[in-house]
Amino acid sequence: MYAHYCEKPAYTSVTKNLKSLKLIELGIVRLKKNAVFKEEIKDKEAVLVILGGRCGIKTKDDSFPHLGKRKDPFKGKATALYLPPGTSYELKAESVCEVAVCKVKAKKKGRPVLIIPQQVKLRRVGKNNFRRDVYDIVDTRIKAEHILVGETINKKGNWSSYPPHKHDTDNLPDESKLEELYFFKLEPKNGFGVMRVYNKKDDKIFTIKNNDVVAISCGYHPVAVIPGYRIYYLWILAGKKRILRPNDDPEYRWVAKEK
Repeated sequence: MYAHYCEKPAYTSVTKNLKSLKLIELGIVRLKKNAVFKEEIKDKEAVLVILGGRCGIKTKDDSFPHLGKRKDPFKGKATALYLPPGTSYELKAESVCEVAVCKVKAKKKGRPVLIIPQQVKLRRVGKNNFRRDVYDIVDTRIKAEHILVGETINKKGNWSSYPPHKHDTDNLPDESKLEELYFFKLEPKNGFGVMRVYNKKDDKIFTIKNNDVVAISCGYHPVAVIPGYRIYYLWILAGKKRILRPNDDPEYRWVAKEK
């Protein structure tokens, strides 16, 4: 359920030991300038999210040079590339760069789709001390099969995924069943946050530090960060029905309605 990513050159699989995940994989590519990483994606669709730095990405039929406009995830909207199953790609660093490789099991063929920062949709969600910025990178506008990807940034000392919500039951229109993963960054890096993952059967609380990962197969999952620090998380969702329909915990739902 919990893992920590130690920053290493080339590619690191972050989720290989997270046995609760059935659909989602996450890897991080860190490259020095002019270094190259190559990979073939067979039975999965992937979203490459440039966390920081600049790079170029090539596939068999397409070339996407000069990608990435931010130093780190706290410095603006993301640039990303959607890749369908059966794609081979080459990533070449144009500066020191860090790229999240988000993968989900899939079969649907297609063409790569570039998502530039202007296409990332910003939603300002919540209010008071649970106000946060949510950035939709790959949503239903992109013709993917199962994957949804975005980013959330909590303001200093604030909560997010609040009121606590879950999406572990196929009960539309009230709730859709989606597996999820959070990959965290802190600003400054020495800060920490807290995450609670709970339901009637289980209740866990995690101390969240920079580069931590939490897999969410079921349960409610609010996140908070200490005063003076911002917390960021890349979120990856996957399910048979590609519908984002969370269900708030009835015990805390009233907070969102309070004036």
